[in-house]
Amino acid sequence: MIYNFNLGIGWASSGVEYAQSYRAVMFRNIGAEAKFIFTDMITAENIEHLTKNIGFLDSEIIWLYTFFTDFKIAPVTYTLNDLKKTLPTDEYTYTRNGKNGRLVFSGNNNYYAVYFVDGQSDLVHRVEIVSGGYLIRKDYFIYGRVFSEYYAPLDNKAHMYLRRFFNEDGTVAYEEINDDGKVMYQFPDKLLCSKEEFVGYMVSRLNLTKEDIVLVDRTTGIGQTILQNMGDAKAGIVIHADHFSESSTDENNILWNNYYEYSFSMYKHVDFYVTATDEQNKLLKEHFRKYKGVTPVVHTIPVGSLDELKYPTINRKPYSILTASRLASEKHIDWIIEAVVKVHETIPQLSLDIYGKGGEEQKLRELIKKLGAENYIILRGQQNLKEVYQDYELYLSGSMSEGFGLTLMEAIGGGLPIIGFDVRYGNPTFIDDGKNGYLIPVDEDTTQKQKIEELTDRLTRLFTEADLDSFHEHSYDKAKGFLTKEVELRWKNIVE
Repeated sequence: MIYNFNLGIGWASSGVEYAQSYRAVMFRNIGAEAKFIFTDMITAENIEHLTKNIGFLDSEIIWLYTFFTDFKIAPVTYTLNDLKKTLPTDEYTYTRNGKNGRLVFSGNNNYYAVYFVDGQSDLVHRVEIVSGGYLIRKDYFIYGRVFSEYYAPLDNKAHMYLRRFFNEDGTVAYEEINDDGKVMYQFPDKLLCSKEEFVGYMVSRLNLTKEDIVLVDRTTGIGQTILQNMGDAKAGIVIHADHFSESSTDENNILWNNYYEYSFSMYKHVDFYVTATDEQNKLLKEHFRKYKGVTPVVHTIPVGSLDELKYPTINRKPYSILTASRLASEKHIDWIIEAVVKVHETIPQLSLDIYGKGGEEQKLRELIKKLGAENYIILRGQQNLKEVYQDYELYLSGSMSEGFGLTLMEAIGGGLPIIGFDVRYGNPTFIDDGKNGYLIPVDEDTTQKQKIEELTDRLTRLFTEADLDSFHEHSYDKAKGFLTKEVELRWKNIVE
């Protein structure tokens, strides 16, 4: 069995979760049994809805908090009628507005706030119980009550002091005791005094053997306890970002990325590392040799793959650009917008579609409006882009750091040239400068204004000077190395 460890997952998942979902497909295709373990407490949504959303099978998921119960990973099927059967009285009024419902009882401010899965169905994800105006409990459901949170007023706020996790028959499996942020886990036969011990206990209960493989995608808060409790299983650490800080590294010392520092210090107990690109593989080995005097086993395996190359069924839209990412500040979508607006002054046919969701959405919407670009720069939201890339002429990236870049891979799979900065590791992996796009040189002294000017220059050059047909063909040729069958072979070499 291959166990893949991560922290959390959300609707706007990061590249790590998407990389895991691609890996799940690889393992299915090569017949390797795998589980994907999430260790964060997730209350805003049923975890199954999140994992299914990006392609995991329910049978592949383990959630730390239900691992010690007999509840299975499943969609919410608990209904309002199921809830009503548990009510202490038939005397109440019921109202609903979209995803929120309310059951109001007699007395002073006594009610159940009901949170539905969506605005149409009667499937209940969560219920908040209020008595006398005070929140006293929250119940969470899948096909039964999975866990409850218990609250008491403290400093004029609702203070959660206990979580109780149940089995399918309603018996208590264990409890999480919360003392002002310090947690303990009470089992019938043991008391665990930290989240780290809790994770370690779960790992020990997996009963791993030398036939098993543990892949850790995020080590923060869990890496040490996993390595300490995994027994004879093989350990692999998957690197998803730059592994060091260049500005704080010199001839004598290296500052490792704190996400990976522990796993690098424990290299004697790690069987292999996985990087997404050959460039990072080479640099990581160089750093280990230089600063630790050892050469670890490092495999290059792309975090994603292409089932097939996508060709346009109709002509690509002329002068069309897309970019796709989380709408986060580090993706620098604002630079892209400003560059497109400048180029639009001389190439008025230019258009930009921005795909993705995130915290910067409103800020970007306001910038587009401020620049008067609403007619040709559109925020398209979160969409499945696999049948979209090939409709465009160019992919544009503003990121200054990309461990791999799933959207970059998918872009060349649709034959798109790419313009991006010459930064580790994704852009140099997918862009051959002057052949299928442009790599823009930058260093620590390059100002934001200069970066926008360089993006503007390359955009103009591509649409006025480049042989776009040749660029498209070169991207397709480059994409062939990322076809699923090629990536499957790399995983086979590790797991078989």
